[in-house]
Amino acid sequence: MLSSITSQGHIMIVDDDNEIRDILRMLLTSENFKVTEAAAPSDALSLMSHDIDLVILDVMMPQMSGYELCTKIREISNVPILFMTAKSGNSDLMMGYAAGGDDYIIKPFAYSELIARVKGLLRRYIVYQGRHTTKPKEDYITHGELRIDCVHNYVWKNSRPIELTDTEYRILKLLMTYPGQLFTAPSIYETVWEEDFLPNSTNTVMVFIRKIREKIEDDPKRPSILVTVWGRGYKIV
Repeated sequence: MLSSITSQGHIMIVDDDNEIRDILRMLLTSENFKVTEAAAPSDALSLMSHDIDLVILDVMMPQMSGYELCTKIREISNVPILFMTAKSGNSDLMMGYAAGGDDYIIKPFAYSELIARVKGLLRRYIVYQGRHTTKPKEDYITHGELRIDCVHNYVWKNSRPIELTDTEYRILKLLMTYPGQLFTAPSIYETVWEEDFLPNSTNTVMVFIRKIREKIEDDPKRPSILVTVWGRGYKIV
C-alpha cells in the first residue's frame, strides 16, 4: 500500500530557507515522492496544480506568513497541508488549523516523524478519498439538507456545493455516516487523525467543528445540524 502512495505522491515544499528545502527534497525523493519546491509564497501559488497531493508549508516566511498562504491555497485546493513550525504553543497550532491546515510538525523533527506524517496524510487523501480512483462507483450519504459523494468527496447543502478541507471532510463524513450517534472528541481525533489523543487535542477538534459549522450551518452560533452535547461530544441531528 505505501509503495503505491509514494509512487503517486506529489509534494510541494514551501520554505524560504534553501538548506531546509534541500534537506526535505533529499528525504522525500529518497522515499520516491515527486517534489516541487517554492522559495516564496507567490511561487507556491503559481505552482499549485491539480496533481499536487500535499503541501509542506513553513509558518515563518517573509512577505506572507504560512497561515496567510494556507488560506489562499484553500481558495483553490483542498489538498492536505502540513505546517512546519518552531512554535509549539497551543495558540500557534490553533491558528494553523483555523487557516485550513491538516497537521503540523515541530522543528527540529526526526526524519521518521516527517515521513510518517506525510504518508499518513497522503494515505487518507489518495486512498481513502479516492484521489486517484480509476473506477469510481456511486456512493452517497444523505441526511437532511446535506449530501456527500463519498467517492469524489463532494458535499452539498440543498444542492449548493460546500467546499471543505481534507480534514473537515473526514470529520463530517464520520459524523454523517452515523447520524444521531454521539462522538466524543477523543473518538473523532483518533479516527480522523489516526493518532493517540492528547490533552490539547480537544482544542484541535473544537477548531475543526467550528470551521465545519461556518460552512454547513445557517447560523453557526446556533447550530441545528452539527450539535454539541455539552461535556460529552458532537453529533449530526
